[in-house]
Amino acid sequence: MTELLPLDPDQLLTTTRSVRKRLDLDRPVPLDVIREALEVALQAPTGSNSQGWHWIVIDDAEKKRQIADLYRKSFAPYIAAQGNRDETGQRVASSASYLAEVLDQVPVFVIGAIHVGRAGLPEGNQAGLWGSLLPGAWSLQLALRARGIGSAWTTLHLVYEKEVAQILGIPDTIAQGVLLPVAYYTGEGFNPAPRRPLEDVLHINGW
Repeated sequence: MTELLPLDPDQLLTTTRSVRKRLDLDRPVPLDVIREALEVALQAPTGSNSQGWHWIVIDDAEKKRQIADLYRKSFAPYIAAQGNRDETGQRVASSASYLAEVLDQVPVFVIGAIHVGRAGLPEGNQAGLWGSLLPGAWSLQLALRARGIGSAWTTLHLVYEKEVAQILGIPDTIAQGVLLPVAYYTGEGFNPAPRRPLEDVLHINGW
């Protein structure tokens, strides 16, 4: 069992950040640690306890390179379309651009995916479907953080989801939802991020 950081639940929840520039590209991440974190993530809720999720862990250098190339193809038009940014936006854009540049060097990718059957994604509201995958992916990020490992929530590879599926042999009954680049991080810990005041977004008994 990997030694856990001394974080109470509130600290863990408020200091699990998207890690990009501080990902340690040189330190390997043992698959045993990924397995430990995934065992924790499997306790996340799913609709009707369906547990239709699948977790694809990639540490093969060539497969990471191919996926990173597709990610960069998707990232280029995305970042170009962002337009003028405030200081925070510029900082996030710089961080995201760095991740796109070095993505293939990140030790491990984890793709969270879910069974959708032959019919594919349902039309209309898909909240129930993704609500059965995304809590597990967030739980995985928390479990990794507790083990001193950083990650970043990314979805730009989904522009080329079919191509990524071909690289990894993912069947067409499975829809991908998130790609987490995973690595130990450099420097010290993390602080809570600035957020809008609760009163700006809180509605009680109506809008």
